[in-house]
Amino acid sequence: MSDAGITKTSRERYRDNNLSKFEKNWKPQQNQSSFGQKTKEAVRGAQPMRPQIQKATSQLQQEITRLDRSMDRLKQREQTIFKKTVTAVQQHDEQTSKAYSNELAEVRKMAKIVTQSKIALEQITTRLQTVTDIGDFTATLAPAIGVIRNIRSTLGTAMPDAQSALGDIGASLTSLMSDVGGLSGTNFFTAESSEEADKIMAEAAAVAEKRMSDSFPEIPSASNESVYSS
Repeated sequence: MSDAGITKTSRERYRDNNLSKFEKNWKPQQNQSSFGQKTKEAVRGAQPMRPQIQKATSQLQQEITRLDRSMDRLKQREQTIFKKTVTAVQQHDEQTSKAYSNELAEVRKMAKIVTQSKIALEQITTRLQTVTDIGDFTATLAPAIGVIRNIRSTLGTAMPDAQSALGDIGASLTSLMSDVGGLSGTNFFTAESSEEADKIMAEAAAVAEKRMSDSFPEIPSASNESVYSS
């Protein structure tokens, strides 16, 4: 047998082993079904792929709730520091007002990060809830994993406790993607999926910026003291 024949046989054997593992661990399918149909039915079926996605979305919802609670605490802290800043400005205490202004800016920075992260997680959660076939894997799961990784890194300073949970969710989705990719020979992590993840984060940042602008007044300073004189 030629080298080409041996290589072909090895590849076929590897693919057959992967297919057998897929059918055993995910969901039994009819032998005559195409790969796309098998994947579509596996996602829609009761076991076991759909539950994995549902588990991930449930975990993401928990993180969104955690971000909500964190945002509530940041808002309370912001209001407290804002009042102290106004008082210092009214008393012409430049040193104290500057210190409070800097602290206020840091709190608002963290609030923006938390807001952006929440918006991005909400968007990918909604997308994950609509995954039904293999096309959705390419368009949804890969950028979702990218967003989770991005947020996990971004929240390192604002919410260190969220890193572990997001890491687990990302690892779970990555494992799922790798299993499907190994069977189909498809690389889901493409430049397009990375660009889509960046797009989601950019859109979330823009919305977060707008919300921050609408929610928080200008930071008090000596130059706008008259605004807070009453």
